[in-house]
Amino acid sequence: MSLDQYLPVLLFILVGIGVGVVPQLLGYFFAGAAGFNKPDAAKNSPYESGFEAFGDARMKFDVRYYLVAILFILFDLEIAFLFPWAVALKEIGPVGFWAMMVFLGILVVGFVYEWKKGALEWE
Repeated sequence: MSLDQYLPVLLFILVGIGVGVVPQLLGYFFAGAAGFNKPDAAKNSPYESGFEAFGDARMKFDVRYYLVAILFILFDLEIAFLFPWAVALKEIGPVGFWAMMVFLGILVVGFVYEWKKGALEWE
């Protein structure tokens, strides 16, 4: 193996670092020079509504909101596994079909468990 084979990997890493670091440096130099860190009365005024802020913006949310959101993401992401499986269904044959049926069965058991525990109820 020659080192020429690693050149694309090295370039990929350097471009990735550049994409992450260069915008931050540009933002630091241009935003810092423009005085964005020194708010005045206009910047501290109410935004578009025209009303003064009332209450704390960091109010507590019910934990059920987060639970439902996590469950949605969990079951929604599993659908992403169905697309490549459906495309390759003819090539993977019956073994792939039944492997996916076991996977979906486990998902259904988890979904029924969460449903019975009341995690999906919103009061």
